[in-house]
Order: sequence, then C-alpha cells, then structure tokens
Amino acid sequence: MKNNIKLLVLLFSFGFFMSCDDELNDLQPFVEGNPETFFNSVSAFQNGVDGAYRQLWNYYSSTGSGLQGIPDILSDNVIQVQTGRLSNSAYYDYRYVASTAGAIDLYWSEAYEAVNVANLIIGQIDNLADGDEKDNILGQALAIRAWAHFDLVRVYGKIPTQSADANASLGVVYLKVEDGDTEDPFAEPARETVASNYAEIIGDLERASLLIGENGEGQLNADGVYGLLSRVYLYNGDYQLAIDAANQVSIPLATAEELEDMYTDVNEAGLVIKLAINTSVESTGNNVGVLYSQTTTSDVLEFAFDFDLFNSFDEDDLRLDKISYIGENSGNQYNAISKFLGEAGEVNGRVDVKVMRAAEVLLNKAEAQYELGQDALSTLNELRDLRYVAYDGGETGQALEDAIQFERRVELAFEGHRFFDLKRRGEPVQRSTMGDILDGSGTPPEFPTLEADNFRFQLPIPIAEINANQNMVQNPGY
Repeated sequence: MKNNIKLLVLLFSFGFFMSCDDELNDLQPFVEGNPETFFNSVSAFQNGVDGAYRQLWNYYSSTGSGLQGIPDILSDNVIQVQTGRLSNSAYYDYRYVASTAGAIDLYWSEAYEAVNVANLIIGQIDNLADGDEKDNILGQALAIRAWAHFDLVRVYGKIPTQSADANASLGVVYLKVEDGDTEDPFAEPARETVASNYAEIIGDLERASLLIGENGEGQLNADGVYGLLSRVYLYNGDYQLAIDAANQVSIPLATAEELEDMYTDVNEAGLVIKLAINTSVESTGNNVGVLYSQTTTSDVLEFAFDFDLFNSFDEDDLRLDKISYIGENSGNQYNAISKFLGEAGEVNGRVDVKVMRAAEVLLNKAEAQYELGQDALSTLNELRDLRYVAYDGGETGQALEDAIQFERRVELAFEGHRFFDLKRRGEPVQRSTMGDILDGSGTPPEFPTLEADNFRFQLPIPIAEINANQNMVQNPGY
C-alpha cells in the first residue's frame, strides 16, 4: 500500500493509479501507463472515474478499519464486547498513535489515491469534446476530489465549528492538478489551513453541481453532490447554504417499514449516496459489517449498543427492532447491531455502504434552521412522523436543539457520523459506564470520557508520511 503523498504522486505520474483495482488493470488499450494516451474516450474516462470510486470504497468498507464504522467506535454509540476478538481496541480505548495500523494509514493512503485518480482525469479532460458527457465526467471527478479531501480534513484536522481556533489550524494538503500541485513527483507539500481546505472543497463541489449528470449504481449524481454540500456547509457553519443545498436533494425519506430492507440491500429507499458491492465499480469489495460482528453460524460480536443509547429509544420508536437484535456468545446476551449483518438471508457483513441518506440531509437542514432561528421543528417532524407510532413534539429552545441531536444520533447510528458530530459541535464523548452485556452487567469501557478539547479528536498523521516528507507537521499530542 502506498502510504505517503510524495510516493502517490510519483506512482500516479507513471500511470499506475489502477494498481489496486483488478478490473481496471485489465483495461485496454493502456500504452505504458501514459494517461495522455489512455484517456481517449468517454468510456476510458469513466473507467478512470470508477477507479476513483473504488478507492473511496476501500476506506469506507475496509475490514476492521472502515470509515462507515470507526467514527462510531470512537464515540459513545457502542461498547466493546469482551467475548469478541477485541478488534480496534486501540481506537475504542483512544490509544492510537502515528504508527498504529489500520484506519490511520488507510484513510490517508486510499483517500489520496482517489484524489490522484481524480486529478489525472481532470488534467486530461480536454481530450474529450465539449458537451454533456465531458461535463458529467468532470463533475464526477471534481466531486470525488472534494469528497476525499473532506474526509481527510475531518479525520486529521479540526472542523470549522469545533473551536475558535479551528479555521486557522492545520488541515491537510489539497492537491489540484489545475494549480500545478501534481507536476513534481518529488514535491514535499505542507499542510494548509482548515479554512483553506473547506474553501477548496466547497469550490469543487459547487462546480461539480453545475456539471454532473445522471449516473449508475454506486456513482454520484446531482442529488449526491448537493447532499455532500449540505454536510460540508453544516460543518463549515454556512447554515443558510446548508439549507439551500438540502432543498436541492430530491430523494424522499425512507419509511420505517422500508428501513430493514434498505439495510439488507433489498431496496434503495432514502439512499442519496451509496458505495455498492454488486457493481463493476466495487465488485471485489470488503465486508463492512465485520467492524461490528464476526457472524457465521454463531455470533462473535465485536461491538454492541452502548447501554444508554439502547435504552434511550422510545417504546413508540419504530427503528429499534430494525437495527438491533439479541446476540448470544459464550453464554452471554448482547444488544447487537443488525444494520450491517449482510444482504437479505446473509450474515457475512457484506452490504452496500450507505454514505448518505435523505434522513441525514433533512437533519442537516433542521440543525441549520435551528441555528438561524427558522422553523426547524416542522423539518424535524417530517422525520419523526415516519419513525414513531406517536410522539409529543412541540419543543422550543434548548429542548428543540436536543431533540434534533437525539434524532440525528439514533437515525444515523453506526453509519460513521457520531464522532464527527460530537467533534464539530465541540462536545465530549460521554459513554455509559455500564457493561457490555444486555442487562448492563459485564465489562464497562475503560475510557468512558473524551473531553471536548482532547487532542485525540484529530487522528495522527501516519508515521510513513511524516518520515517521507520533511514539511509534514504532526498533530499536537502525538
């Protein structure tokens, strides 16, 4: 695996950007890996774009390190099950350092691989004749570049709304072929500020929104780009823009009845962006569900519901029985997570990655409306009307803000949001002090609290990158 930016640029400059994708390795013609020769048709460009999607898939779904689950493991949504393999203990117990294997290296390398493929496409885009097909390819590449950089900066840098010093703090390197950032394969780029990163991300996404067309399964379209914009604007504190972007997303909410089949890939109800396991783009994908359980003929749970989270569900909430089950292992019972057990009839953890759902977009809008003093309650009730047999509602002030954040937590649980939501709001992780077994007995978390100003809200820059680039500055505390 390629572990640093300098090496990535060098490899990609010689055309080996497809080395991690079995399908793309077999594509012809491919003349000595020269992108100027390879990118000679719409289909060739789309194959390159599909390779970039593949890199996103690699770090969202990677067995044991996927971005679909590690943010929940870092948060207060789960508790580690002691009868499991104790996988990802370094993340759950906040013991990760720059040399820790897994997510720290994976997010960095795979996200920058996606960036480099996107830059190769953008750099050669004028090989295509002007028109809708060219615009669509360029729109996808710009959006992928922004998406990957956004993931990088929210993992390794602060989030603009996190603290007063966040915008001026160090983000990541934003690589743009248009700015000459990929010309020198031996360059040793320095980290830019968080504010600069977000400006570049927003610029790429806004441009993409004007270009992108309709695309296939596991690929972006206008709904996906506007959905990403609603998230990025919210993170950046651009609340009216977050509302405006959310209003551009046309995907309806899934009903409570549709949720179970959506999680087992029977339907696509409410999905705005997914990385799919059964397309030509991601046909050899990993099993994202093994983050939470190793399930074959019996349960070997890795993580279960945090005790307080499980017990916070209202009896009239229609979601709980669709995302949980009683798991048994070594004579113990657990409040187990069923969202990623597998496709219908399977328990292998192999399902599509649900990157963004219409429910998140609506909750982005509700939070932004609350921040601006607008009618957030009506927006929140659009979701609650579909999730409860009955609810009281009518909240105002702090109670309304709490209700929005509660619905966000339970609706998006185990989908890779909770750690970032706490981080961007400048809030601590506060886990239950109960144990891992269903009734609250068993082993409690060793580290139930992570204070809001703790340096571990920013993951360390991988040691391979620090060693390879003398201009790369490590995050404080590591």
